[in-house]
Amino acid sequence: MNTEHGQRSFCPVFHKSVELIGRRWTGAIIRAMRNDHWRFSDIAHAIPGLSDRLLSERLKELELEGIVSRTVIPETPVKIEYHLTEKGKDLDAVMVAISEWASRWSSHDAPQSHAAECTESGMDEISLRVDSLIATPGRAD
Repeated sequence: MNTEHGQRSFCPVFHKSVELIGRRWTGAIIRAMRNDHWRFSDIAHAIPGLSDRLLSERLKELELEGIVSRTVIPETPVKIEYHLTEKGKDLDAVMVAISEWASRWSSHDAPQSHAAECTESGMDEISLRVDSLIATPGRAD
């Protein structure tokens, strides 16, 4: 069925994409990973309330979809890093648009202390906090 604008009212490709990035915690994971390579514990620390089991499940899904790449670094102990692929980095404009929409329409529902985290500058502040976490000497993973 076509709408008045000539588009189908249901597009399976669009639906699959929205379902993928709309899964619980997936958007937060993609948003957290947008600047660099990440180890599992870095992502877990960057997103409060995300369980290790669910993070592992979402990273596997994102890897299967080609959004996240997993790299094993053969050191002792072995390190595993995750990073966004080109396909994943291409979601950046979507993450920015959602952040702007959330800032405009949802900030009145969020506690004031969290409002800055929904803006682009807030995303940069989160990245800086995570970067400092990564650079902390003696950090156990």
